[in-house]
Amino acid sequence: MTQNSRKRFGLLGRNISYSFSKGHFTTKFEKEKLQDYTYENFDIQEITAFPEIIKNTDHLSGLNVTIPYKEDVIAYLDKLSKKAKKIGAVNTIKFTKKGKLKGYNTDYYGFLKSLEPLLESHHNKALILGTGGASKGVAFALEELGIEYSFVSRKASEKAIDYGQINAETFKEYQIIINSTPIGTSPNIEACPEIPYEFFTEKHIAYDLIYNPSETQFLKNAKVGGAKTKNGLDMLIFQAEKAWEIWNK
Repeated sequence: MTQNSRKRFGLLGRNISYSFSKGHFTTKFEKEKLQDYTYENFDIQEITAFPEIIKNTDHLSGLNVTIPYKEDVIAYLDKLSKKAKKIGAVNTIKFTKKGKLKGYNTDYYGFLKSLEPLLESHHNKALILGTGGASKGVAFALEELGIEYSFVSRKASEKAIDYGQINAETFKEYQIIINSTPIGTSPNIEACPEIPYEFFTEKHIAYDLIYNPSETQFLKNAKVGGAKTKNGLDMLIFQAEKAWEIWNK
């Protein structure tokens, strides 16, 4: 194996030992017989450790970025794709031939592709629970789909309502409810966003960006009222394939 043919990829995040990406790409490299390709987790407690990783890791070709660094990582990049700039969050980094770091967002694409098959004509307004980096890709995808949206946050602001303001009327108006918070992720599988689940109906879509557990408490509660439910696994697969395309083009 020549030194030049070696390619390393990885995931940047905090407490990510259970990440989807490592398994996904390791399996992919085995299947496609890409022997000199590896994928590893770069688990850091603070984003300030990121430059050290870049400095001390040879043959890095691309990184995925997960919670909580999708926004913070931007300050360390040389440039952004047009869409990543608009979204204000990055989940994919490409190392260019000149050794520059360029940020992309493939989350929005993964979300769009996985939501689209569920949409019916009455699904024209969405409620996004959470205002972190993940919510930004979701909002951008909804814009591309022509779906209006509002954010929900712990504190009401110009940009968001708070959880206490959600009632029966809200559910009538918004028939897509998206959890973009980490609430309900394993091991805290009994937790769920505090919303009045009794107002879900068969007209609603409940979408959770979480994929572990595969059915969160949020989705279980929504299902009781007959809502269509979807977890974040397909979104992850779509965004990972898009990242792979970016790294290799």
